Amino acid sequence: MGVVQSNGERMLLSLWVGALWAIGYLAVPTLFASLDDSALAGMVAGRLFTGVSLIGMGCGTALLVSFWMQGARPLAERRVQLLVVMLGLVIIGEFALQPQMAALKAEGLIEGSGAAARFGVLHGIASLLYFANSVVGLVLLVILGLPRQEPLREG
Repeated sequence: MGVVQSNGERMLLSLWVGALWAIGYLAVPTLFASLDDSALAGMVAGRLFTGVSLIGMGCGTALLVSFWMQGARPLAERRVQLLVVMLGLVIIGEFALQPQMAALKAEGLIEGSGAAARFGVLHGIASLLYFANSVVGLVLLVILGLPRQEPLREG
């Protein structure tokens, strides 16, 4: 039997995906375009991204619990698989990449230094993970928006 998606699930996922897109592709580019101080823009952007990560971890955890409470088999349903991917990307970004980037910033990012180069690589990886999460989130929203279909039964 298929699992019925609730309006609450759609709202939680819409909050998370909307935050990803609004912050990553509207607010942060606007910050860098509007502020002359790129260090200040970067600091504010970092805080916004942390906020999006917290929203994602909260919404993602609540969704995962909801799916399992409804009888979703772990990793048997596409929506559970995509949700686990999204949560994994958030966790990698927030707890693996962000602390390394913060440590490099604390060292001082002098242009042309090894720390600046490592920061650039980590920032690129973080950007790719964020983009992937944004796209996977849209795919998951579409899946949640589709009516559930019962499996065909023979006989």
